[in-house]
Amino acid sequence: MARMTTLLRSRLTCALPLALASIAPAAGAAVNPHGRTWANPMDVDYRYNFEQMNQGISYRTGADPAVVRYGDAYYLFQTLADGYWHSTDLVHWNFVTPDKWPFDSEVAPATLVAGAKLFLMRSTTDPEPLLYSTDPAHGHWKFWTRLMPPLPNAVSSSTEYRIKPGQLPPGPWDPGLFQDNDGKVYMYWGSSNVYPMYGQQIDLKLGDETEGEGKRLAWLGAAKSLLRLHPDQHGWERFGRDHTDETTKPFIEGAWMNRHGDRYYLQYAAPGTEYNAYATGVYTSDHPLGPFTYAPYNPVGYKPGGFVQGAGHGSTFEDAYGNVWNTGTNWIGLNWNFERRIDLYPAGFHDDGQMWVDTRFGDFPQRMPDHKLKPGESTFTGWMLLSWHKHATASSQVPGHGPGQVTDENPRSFWLAAANTPGQTLTLDLGGPRTVDAIQVSYADYQSDRYGDAPDLVTQFVLEGSSDGSHWQTLADLSHETRDHANAYVELDAPARIRYVRYVHRHVGARHLAISDLRVFGHEDGPPPPAPVLVSATRDKDPRNATITWKPVPGAVGYNVRWGLRADRLHETYQRFADQPTTLQLRALSKGVRYVVAVEAFDERGVSTLSRTITLDP
Repeated sequence: MARMTTLLRSRLTCALPLALASIAPAAGAAVNPHGRTWANPMDVDYRYNFEQMNQGISYRTGADPAVVRYGDAYYLFQTLADGYWHSTDLVHWNFVTPDKWPFDSEVAPATLVAGAKLFLMRSTTDPEPLLYSTDPAHGHWKFWTRLMPPLPNAVSSSTEYRIKPGQLPPGPWDPGLFQDNDGKVYMYWGSSNVYPMYGQQIDLKLGDETEGEGKRLAWLGAAKSLLRLHPDQHGWERFGRDHTDETTKPFIEGAWMNRHGDRYYLQYAAPGTEYNAYATGVYTSDHPLGPFTYAPYNPVGYKPGGFVQGAGHGSTFEDAYGNVWNTGTNWIGLNWNFERRIDLYPAGFHDDGQMWVDTRFGDFPQRMPDHKLKPGESTFTGWMLLSWHKHATASSQVPGHGPGQVTDENPRSFWLAAANTPGQTLTLDLGGPRTVDAIQVSYADYQSDRYGDAPDLVTQFVLEGSSDGSHWQTLADLSHETRDHANAYVELDAPARIRYVRYVHRHVGARHLAISDLRVFGHEDGPPPPAPVLVSATRDKDPRNATITWKPVPGAVGYNVRWGLRADRLHETYQRFADQPTTLQLRALSKGVRYVVAVEAFDERGVSTLSRTITLDP
């Protein structure tokens, strides 16, 4: 999200899996460039924020992703990246520096493929350029128009304003572009806790490119108010952590439109990017400008629990095989409330038109398909979390930031080495022999004092494994890596049977060596845990809330509380770890909607079957 009300912009980068590893026992094993898995947050070279320089706050961040398929490749744009990313497989991403970039940087950008061109615009409160490219892979861009015509009836951004009837706030901020099957083009926009989301038809004059540059875009008709938030009806639209702030007005933002069949799906983000409950909702219509109807299965993109939290303000697109994907913004919030990352989740539509986004185990490794997924086919690899609350030791530490904090699944706590020097080590004891398939090294920015880009902003390390803690083999060697990895994801070429995992430091561009989590994935031998006993699930006096209680499962690492409109459509998930209570107050329900609830357990061996289901009547 990028809010017009405060003109708050946060520097980010998209993150899809990138660093992959070889498990050859010989030294010098390198990153595997052919891996087909990823883990959220996406592993891209997030940029250092430069907006809080005057406040002395430094951090890597990324948000508001817009992913579009153009030709045989995918392009990822996001807020304040000074460029964008290119991929041919949605797993490996390379940063592209444009040759013509009239922006100081894009903010909450909109993309559109139309007339064999890729269009790009950023959020604006005053007339700005609209760019297009027919060769984005090489960073070649041209002006469709150097200055878009002013938004009709919008008040000036240079003065304090009060909207009068028939007027619009400055914009379009947080825009979304959409071309319908008949060739008509529409724009959607809005980022406010006061004003609604708007839509309007525009004319890109694609059929008359001989028009002068300043005449290639026109607004058609009048802007329409399309939707507002109703937190008094929709629990998930309430502000705050887990929607507990009943007084602050929530924000609506991040417009994105898709057509599926004869239905239009206008997506929006709420209630605020600063918390774990940032989510994507959808309204549907049989016309691109409405009227729109609230979808009872909202929110469609939602991930309030686990290591990655938040899934709002992103994009929905199809890959080369016809699979649907949804990107979003997840919350870090260590150095600044608007410190964020990018995530990618499988999505789709049921035959009756219900939209869904699958965030279950969304921060565990996922496998990128090379085919059209069958209904119900999951991208989850089945590689379980092996590092949760495991014993960790380090070569050095700063008081208050010991190595035990790298196994708590919390990106806001971290191990801090006494010095950012090569040879510092961080070692995990997995508690016994385990089969390890992948490792994620997530760094924290502690007093980083870095802004913008620099040649030394690269991440270099070696991962080692051992069965006895004395004899080590190289799992992955990134000591010559030339890119930065705030959330380095390493997929091993082959599974490693080991008990100990060791991180050996080489270089990180930050002032300090700080790691929030060293996450190890694979499996322990044995059967999965039994299904938990769902004790009760009851709607509270306020029907936007429900209280769900289950019995703990011995040895469980955590639980997924799942709910949806039907027992076979439990698309919503709240992940809880075993050190949290086995009672959850779920505050994301909509009044008047009937839900079905169940719980599953997971440990290092796998995932249980579902508990019994309980119906939550309206």
